[in-house]
Amino acid sequence: MAKAVLDFERPIVELEQKIEEMRSYADSLDIADEIKTLEEKVFQLRKTVYTGLTRWQKVQLARHPDRPYTLDYISMMMTDFVELHGDRSFSDDKAIVGGFARLEGEPVMVIGHQKGRDTKSNLYRNFGMPNPEGYRKALRLMKLAAKFERPIISMLDTPGAYPGLEAEERGQAEAIARNLFEMSHLPVPIIIVIIGEGASGGALGIGVGDRILMMENTWYSVISPESCSSILWRSWDYKEQAAEALKLTAPDLLAQGIIDSIVPEPLGGAHRNPQEAATMLKDVLTEELKKLKKIKPEKLIDKRIEKFSEMGEYEE
Repeated sequence: MAKAVLDFERPIVELEQKIEEMRSYADSLDIADEIKTLEEKVFQLRKTVYTGLTRWQKVQLARHPDRPYTLDYISMMMTDFVELHGDRSFSDDKAIVGGFARLEGEPVMVIGHQKGRDTKSNLYRNFGMPNPEGYRKALRLMKLAAKFERPIISMLDTPGAYPGLEAEERGQAEAIARNLFEMSHLPVPIIIVIIGEGASGGALGIGVGDRILMMENTWYSVISPESCSSILWRSWDYKEQAAEALKLTAPDLLAQGIIDSIVPEPLGGAHRNPQEAATMLKDVLTEELKKLKKIKPEKLIDKRIEKFSEMGEYEE
């Protein structure tokens, strides 16, 4: 299956294809110097393109269909993963996955949004948009983690909570609000990682923790650029301006104090080298867990509540 190519990636991909073609003739022609020259040109072009991305281009990278999803990271970073299903009330929401696993031998509970790779799997996963039962399943797993004193790792990657009528009938807003309250008081370390899209309450519903990490080419905001554009300008045509105004990239949110750190990605994005991206994330998670495990549960809760209370500006 052909890999998806974004507009700003096209010059790089075309050069890479040219190099591959030249390599096929390398046995019969002396073109090693030409290939080396082109490889250096590609490397420089990658640096130029990917270090100068606009906010909208980073949104596009976060949505790249070849980016690793939650289950991909679990398989590349963890061992002994046992997926747990259902909210014990209505059904098993396939847009949220979770279960016990081991990270460098450390038992953890891992939870995250899950998208599909094609039409069939996206329909199965509801395009990564959870229903209320997804948030209730996540909360059940988090309470299970607290019972067995296991740290929680939550991976965010959703275009938003499912906005359908049936989701509202089953209490979408209540399910998300309940998670925010309960996550604030869980007596175990919680690490949140935005691995792709972090849209609105759909992401925040499993996004309250002691450490908030963002991968380099992701976004996290109360609204998507397209929806913001449609509200402010009555058209999706201004999504690029909306992305700039929202300040939704990792460096923006680090500067605002919303997140704690940025997890680097391979040059070109996580989709360029998923295994390397997973290794980078694994190293950061392992280090953060070591620090959080030294903090007593009651202190952990106090600091978590204080952390989120200090976000934003308000008057009483």
